[in-house]
Amino acid sequence: MAILTPMPNAPVHRAMRRTPFAVIALAALLGGCMVGPDYVRPAADAPGPYKAADNVPAGWKEATPADQFPRGHWWEIYNDPELNRLEDAAMRANPSLVVAYANYRAAQAQVGTARAGLFPVVNGGAAGSRAKGAPYAEPRNAVSFDANASWELDLWGQVRRAVEASQANAAAAGDEYAGAMLSIQAELAQDYFSLRTADSGQRLLDRTVDAYERSLDLTQNRYNAGVAARADVVQAEAQLKSAQASAIDNRATRASYEHAIAVLVGVPPQSFSLAVAGDSPPPPSVPPGLPSQLLERRPDIAAAERRVAAANAEIGVATAAFYPTINLAAAGGVTGSSFANLFSLPATVWSIGASAAQPLFDGGLRKSALAQNEAAYDAAVATYKSTVLTGFQEVQDNLTTLAVLADEAVVQQQAVDAAQRSVELTTNQYKAGIVAFLNVVTAQAVQFNNERTLVILRGRQLLASVALVKAIGGGWNVDVPVVPPAAMASAAR
Repeated sequence: MAILTPMPNAPVHRAMRRTPFAVIALAALLGGCMVGPDYVRPAADAPGPYKAADNVPAGWKEATPADQFPRGHWWEIYNDPELNRLEDAAMRANPSLVVAYANYRAAQAQVGTARAGLFPVVNGGAAGSRAKGAPYAEPRNAVSFDANASWELDLWGQVRRAVEASQANAAAAGDEYAGAMLSIQAELAQDYFSLRTADSGQRLLDRTVDAYERSLDLTQNRYNAGVAARADVVQAEAQLKSAQASAIDNRATRASYEHAIAVLVGVPPQSFSLAVAGDSPPPPSVPPGLPSQLLERRPDIAAAERRVAAANAEIGVATAAFYPTINLAAAGGVTGSSFANLFSLPATVWSIGASAAQPLFDGGLRKSALAQNEAAYDAAVATYKSTVLTGFQEVQDNLTTLAVLADEAVVQQQAVDAAQRSVELTTNQYKAGIVAFLNVVTAQAVQFNNERTLVILRGRQLLASVALVKAIGGGWNVDVPVVPPAAMASAAR
């Protein structure tokens, strides 16, 4: 670095005074230059109209990430106050959300770290001493104050590209935080509906146990009256015990879902319980022809797109490393034997200068770094496109599942109604001595299996509806306001 240091009381040449200003002016002129490719969002082809059984919705427009649209409290579409309460509790106390938000805050702080490179670094110091020794007979004091500044000019946009990359990464971290919220919300809703399905199954099993107890009493009375065989009693007893065992097992299944919900809301499982509720809510109606703008709000798609933008900016950072760097430096200070003469002109020293550096040989380090960032960009683009395709697949899967399950539930309800009539007729025939008790057992088993299948179907409809909500990024109403993630995380902390 060239250092210009005037002697005390020496005149400073006018051209020397203009030198730093000329360098600064040159820096300002070149400051708008940014090497590396400017970001263009990669194309992700939208599919044609989605198919959902016999219903073909309207066409979908081209997808672009739109995670900034409000998602709302999508779970309110189920009109279940208990679910609403649990979702709010999870957003306040789930530990995983605290981790995701901390990662988001760290990414935001990284933006400030990168942006600091746009500004000069200034340091200052002070010192004082008292010493005695040759050639001085008396002790002497020495005090000094100094400051220095250095500034690497961002002529080629290396720092600005780094800021661009960190901003994109921070946005991606925010999307990942939103994705964590959506995943926890969906997991909680699915666990809750699984628990309610277990409640419905428990009511079915309890009714079945009651019916089998009546059948056992019937066969025991007929056996005592000498009009039924002992085998009828044994069959009725075996059927009852099997139903009782299933009821016990179902309670264990319900407990596991209850414990999972406790963890999601941040409560120890041993101190958490949910009362048995009535029938599960019906699955919400899916609007025909869901627009693709809903899928654009998926946090994972938005995060993947932001990672592409960050990778693109990193190419610019690596490209700028091939260009020379220019540094400005300035230093000044005062020194003296006392505070009284510290700021006199002979005690003042200063320097100012500039330096330039150009790497001449690095063994291919910069070239390899550029190739690495270009490969990372290609991988990020492929990941983004894969995420979009996966999103469309998940929406298609759940739309089809909901349509098929709706048709299946109608037919299954008809099967339950027919099985109930069969049990009534067969039981009356057994009482009249027309058929054997085995016919009753068979009819009751058919009724139970059909009713259990219907309960499971209704639970699957609810789970599929939650999966569809998650697949499209959280609900299909884009007009419902939502609390910003940062505010929700602050409430959770």
